[in-house]
Amino acid sequence: MNSESTARDILSILEADAKASYTEIADRAGVSKPTVRKYVDQLEDEGVIVGYSADVDPKKLTDRSIALVGIDLESERYIDAIRDLKTVDHVESLFTSSGDHTVMAEVRACDGDALGTVIDDEILTVEGVSAAHPSVLQERLK
Repeated sequence: MNSESTARDILSILEADAKASYTEIADRAGVSKPTVRKYVDQLEDEGVIVGYSADVDPKKLTDRSIALVGIDLESERYIDAIRDLKTVDHVESLFTSSGDHTVMAEVRACDGDALGTVIDDEILTVEGVSAAHPSVLQERLK
């Protein structure tokens, strides 16, 4: 097994189960626990692994709304707008996009009204943001 496939296997296991222990990962990848530790440390140092998270079912959250928000940016303000969007507390994740919108943001708030307020008062007020298109997540299917 080469190092690239070992790293790929470890990443695949972590993507499927971020709570997997090094022992579980080692067993599933067919490598030793110290090898897993070495690869995980290296992948974190290289910025390949940027964090660990829990997947949640929005339908089960009675006190929280989650939306994916497509955000359109003016090209001349792109860098400053991205920097400012990263500081919005309710923006959990921010991604560049090749789709209909310049960036996609995962936004969380206590309810739909608060979500609207975040979009109106915190996202749309960022200089360089020309539009925001929210899609509220309803139910996790997979």
